[in-house]
Amino acid sequence: MDKRTILITGAAGFIGFHLAKKRLELGETVVGIDNLNDYYDVGLKQARLAKLAEYSNFIFEQGDIADLSFVNHVFGEYQPVCVTNLAAQAGVRYSLENPHAYIQSNVVGFTNIIEACRHHAVKHLVYASTSSVYGANQAQPFSETKGADHPLAIYAASKKCNELIAHSYAHLYGLPSTGLRFFTVYGPWGRPDMALFLFTDAMIKGETINVFNYGNMIRDFTYVADIVEGVSRAMDHPAKPDPNWDPLNPNPASSYAPYRIYNIGNNNPVKLMDYIHAIEKALGIEAKLNMMPMQAGDVPSTYADTSLLEHDLGYKPSMSVVEGVKQFVDWYREYYQV
Repeated sequence: MDKRTILITGAAGFIGFHLAKKRLELGETVVGIDNLNDYYDVGLKQARLAKLAEYSNFIFEQGDIADLSFVNHVFGEYQPVCVTNLAAQAGVRYSLENPHAYIQSNVVGFTNIIEACRHHAVKHLVYASTSSVYGANQAQPFSETKGADHPLAIYAASKKCNELIAHSYAHLYGLPSTGLRFFTVYGPWGRPDMALFLFTDAMIKGETINVFNYGNMIRDFTYVADIVEGVSRAMDHPAKPDPNWDPLNPNPASSYAPYRIYNIGNNNPVKLMDYIHAIEKALGIEAKLNMMPMQAGDVPSTYADTSLLEHDLGYKPSMSVVEGVKQFVDWYREYYQV
């Protein structure tokens, strides 16, 4: 592999940090950008950045992708050949409270990034989408070749918008773009607003955990290293036109333009209560449960069909939930010294 310059947005985030670390270890120059917003603990983001700063081939620029002048500065200064856009306002539930944050970051910001890719002759744009785009679709496992046109929250709608914008740029400008629908990512250095972090923190403190839909939830929990391996492989395989694409029977996962959509999930859905039992086992603590109804905008089940990922990129995530949860708990105890 040539030692090229790549740009990773959201580099201080959970997945961005792990991806940047992996690509730095491959010897690439990684330009990371992040606005370090306070949606969750900024100290955790800064701790991730401190780890990345140990690499001489890491460059960090603090700024917001919704700021067009900042984006143009970064692209003009560093001329990346590959861009991976992970910067986004995350979280389904927060989107009910602050929809404007999602439009600003996930739609305006994404448009700034893809427009800069066009003007700076970027060879491949990879971007994070989400399993949430499947929304009201109940045909499982969720397949990229099926429609995903009924999102249940503005977060999901904003990510579907990214996919549509990417296709228009692939068509108009021949910009290879690959969208990755992530399924419930967890692992060390994870986000404090996600279930594993919330549950672990509460259980260690002897507090009660909120269990939505009375525990009747199923998730395709995917370990962060598995996600990052999938993203990394996608980065190294720019999207190409699909020679078999049929406009009379269009495949949503590909196009006559250089455009691809992939699920990255574990292809092994787990009941929420089994996930909680895995946390109990790793901590040696029995959880105190507050059983609650389903939250607005949430879905009862996710399950990824990963056959396209396997076929095109030769990869299938494999980390078991029991081992993955243990890895997180070990990190949590060390990081917080508990």
